[in-house]
Amino acid sequence: MPGSRLSPLQRRILHVLSATQPPWTLTGGAALVGFHLGHRATRDLDLFWHGLTRLPDVDALRIVLEEDGIAVHVLRRTPGFCELRASAGEEVVLVDLVADPVPPVEQPDLRVEADARFLVDTPHEILVNKLNALLSRSELRDLVDVKALLEVGGELERALSGAAAKDGGFSPATLAWVLRDLPVSALARANGLPEAEVQPLETFRDALVQSLARLWRPER
Repeated sequence: MPGSRLSPLQRRILHVLSATQPPWTLTGGAALVGFHLGHRATRDLDLFWHGLTRLPDVDALRIVLEEDGIAVHVLRRTPGFCELRASAGEEVVLVDLVADPVPPVEQPDLRVEADARFLVDTPHEILVNKLNALLSRSELRDLVDVKALLEVGGELERALSGAAAKDGGFSPATLAWVLRDLPVSALARANGLPEAEVQPLETFRDALVQSLARLWRPER
């Protein structure tokens, strides 16, 4: 497995918050680049509380980080979501805290690092979530992550079933329709992606659309 590409501050935050209750699960891009693939960089951390409709005490989490010398600013906050800007020295990490009432399709793995113990979503769970994300937002990183997950053996058909189970509005046909209009080149330029990586992404997008069309069967 490629080495982790989490930054020192990202790992520090995970270790500091690992002692808090109730337990959270690391998911999204940071889980992929830190524990599964190491295929790109990210400055985010996505911490989910599966099965909760409201976040635990965010101020208590903020205080734990600040007591470790990490500066924390609350950027956005609702009962079920909070975005923090955490910084130490020159490094900045955006930490998304999410209460996720929808149960995972696959239970997370327990990771143990030194004196820290925390949960990390599996590649299959992340693939399911990334397929749903592709339907709801136009973020190139979601396509990059789906491509990387499928290249290492991710099961598209099983993940599509999981995505539909999590979101009743999801279907392969709808995702194919959305992906056809995804402006890969424009998003790549906006994100500073090297030109050499743009064409493979467009080719993958087109192949994924074809796969989705083959898997979709209209009800009779």
